[in-house]
Amino acid sequence: MLKTNTSIPSKMRAAVLTTKQNIRLEDRPVPQPEADQVLIQVKAVSVCGSDVHYYLEGRIGDFVVERPLVLGHEVSGVIVGVGDNVPEQRIGQRVAIEPQRPCGTCLQCRTGHYNLCPHMEFYATPPIDGAFQEYVTIQASFAHPISDNVSYEEGALLEPLSVGLWACHKAHISPGARVLIAGAGPIGILTAQAARAFGAAEIIVSDIQHERRQQAMKYGATSTLDPSKESVEQLEVDAFIDCSGAAKAVQSGIRAVRGAGYAVLVGMGGDEMMLPVSVIQAREINVTGTFRYTNTWPMAAHLVASKQVDLSSMITARYDLEHAEDALKASLDPQSIKIIVTP
Repeated sequence: MLKTNTSIPSKMRAAVLTTKQNIRLEDRPVPQPEADQVLIQVKAVSVCGSDVHYYLEGRIGDFVVERPLVLGHEVSGVIVGVGDNVPEQRIGQRVAIEPQRPCGTCLQCRTGHYNLCPHMEFYATPPIDGAFQEYVTIQASFAHPISDNVSYEEGALLEPLSVGLWACHKAHISPGARVLIAGAGPIGILTAQAARAFGAAEIIVSDIQHERRQQAMKYGATSTLDPSKESVEQLEVDAFIDCSGAAKAVQSGIRAVRGAGYAVLVGMGGDEMMLPVSVIQAREINVTGTFRYTNTWPMAAHLVASKQVDLSSMITARYDLEHAEDALKASLDPQSIKIIVTP
């Protein structure tokens, strides 16, 4: 049963992906929270590259949009109702949503790797609806409080920041480290900021686009390079984080890692690629992927509240829910960094 201290409408607006490259505004019932869930009025949703990919292609790998889907998983809002097992004191709380629901009982969940839960339900991943709508529900423990000096827009960006934080965690970045990041898109820039927060002394960002390299210098990079003109293989870094998905970037980045260093693959590229196995073996390089994140929201919220990470200036455009499709298209502009939809 829903517990609330305000009037909740029975219907809400939702921007729905009906077919490839077609978003339609619909009226839908307001979701009802389960006993362990909260009902959140959405205040801000940031557009992710995966949203754009689903919009353009109707699929990402094995995840195929087979029925109408609400996109958006980078989201913040205010709790306006709670389920039976959630304290009513949470009503009115400003929160950033960790947009996933692991089963909690499988081996991965029980060993602390809930991001790898084979039964995961994740916002805006078919068939689970996302947050381009006025209300959503989530388990109470995945609605993370944000302080009053963190805006709703910044709260929405805690999700992509979490990707960068998890990558830096997997890369074992520590104070004084020398780090190479390939790709200066939104995730690359957020990863650079995360690396700085982890104490990295040198943060080298590579990208073939001049404009993106310039942006990276504003957000944590100590230097940049154009990999089409400059070699990265002689850099000798403690950690390499790929945020590009480009095979050449991965191959040259691994070759830049010192012995016993770390290479972390974040960017989504081809399903298979050639790796410099002899280099990995001879240097005992630790190569790993990342899949979302685990327990990153408290750190992300602290870094933003304490002004150690700048999210607000990364927002390059804002759209209302009626223009969610325009927001998706605008994200294709290489000059854009993060775009916000406000239901």
